[in-house]
Amino acid sequence: MAFVIKTMSLQMRLSEEKSESVRWRATVAWEAGKPLVIEEVEVAQPQENEVRLKILFTALCHSDVYFWEAKGQKPLFPRIFGHEAGGIVESVGEGVTELKPGDHVLPIFTGECKECRHCKSAQSNLCETLRFDNDRGHMLNDGKTRFSKNGQPIYHFLGTSTFSEYTVSHAGCVAKINPEAPLDKVCVLSCGVSTGMGATLNVAKPQKGQTVAVFGLGAVGLAACEGARMAGASRIIGVDLNPGRFDRAKNFGVTEFVNPKDHDKPVQQVITEMTDGGVDRAVECTGSFQAMISAFECVHDGWGLAVLVGVPSKDDAFMTHPIIFFE
Repeated sequence: MAFVIKTMSLQMRLSEEKSESVRWRATVAWEAGKPLVIEEVEVAQPQENEVRLKILFTALCHSDVYFWEAKGQKPLFPRIFGHEAGGIVESVGEGVTELKPGDHVLPIFTGECKECRHCKSAQSNLCETLRFDNDRGHMLNDGKTRFSKNGQPIYHFLGTSTFSEYTVSHAGCVAKINPEAPLDKVCVLSCGVSTGMGATLNVAKPQKGQTVAVFGLGAVGLAACEGARMAGASRIIGVDLNPGRFDRAKNFGVTEFVNPKDHDKPVQQVITEMTDGGVDRAVECTGSFQAMISAFECVHDGWGLAVLVGVPSKDDAFMTHPIIFFE
């Protein structure tokens, strides 16, 4: 679900490639769990290997809420959240050659420097420089923020901070897209759709005719279901505590639904009994460590594979019986 931040006309000053700091509106979280405040903040010009973006559309992901609450996470405030958005490059810093003012782009929180071992490997995209890092609230170039208000620094979030009319990101955290693509639709590709679908198609890799269980039917979970449908899964079992999500999930390939609250036994046991020994693949998209354990324990012995996508609290512990690893 995307919501629009009202911005100035597209006839903005894209030509001012080296413009000074600008003052635009942003939604600032001053304290953990406290109401967000729309403020006029200063957004500095991009430095080396950075770009300044005009954000036109941004979506709210549950991860933004999770880190805003700072439950089990290191609190870092004041901060501008947001990481799922679409916008236009307003200006670029020194050394940026693949992007130029006017380009339509999506900011991404797991960037690529294209030089490290991870970026050069076909097995990983966890860039050693630009990987997911919630604790980093500054830019890598100089260890400073590009946001401020009355001289007070405001921290970045995941290198994107899209709850702002302007934001500054490392060029490696920006993906250029076709200008014909509607930004109000494709903004969800910054996170939800690519995360869920990629977890299924690129990591779980179900084979045609196999069974897949997806835990959590939010945006990421529905994208995971769609990935299972595209792969040709014969049964896609959606697991969620909210029965209101079940009908919509049918549009993404879900064939059966399980609400853990409807059963007096662990949901992994329910799924194992439904599928004569367990599903071939399970994808967890909730961030709940209980759901992670259930996903891991509901796959078939011998060949089952579980993929954990959600972000747990740093204090959560994944506990299961060791014998499962031998099966």
